[in-house]
Amino acid sequence: MSHKNLKDEAAVLPDSWRSVILGKAAGAQVKVLRMDSAAYPDETHDFDEALLVMDGLMNLDIHGEVITVNAGELYLVPAHTPHAVAAGSYGTLVIIDR
Repeated sequence: MSHKNLKDEAAVLPDSWRSVILGKAAGAQVKVLRMDSAAYPDETHDFDEALLVMDGLMNLDIHGEVITVNAGELYLVPAHTPHAVAAGSYGTLVIIDR
């Protein structure tokens, strides 16, 4: 990845909630996706995951508590933590993981 506009990259994706890997940095994948208002089901990873909202907002569900992550904010999900996205989330999301 050299020079990318993350909002533009997400806007042209054919499906919401389907990320595309833009590149790697220090061994971590840098991905982008487009959120729509639909919920995204629970998932767990064996690695930490950074979720950066570029625009819009994400309603992140951690153990039944919904945390709103606004544009310009980052949420670090620790490894082995179940997390889902509640309905009403929208915008551009950058994911940094391995």
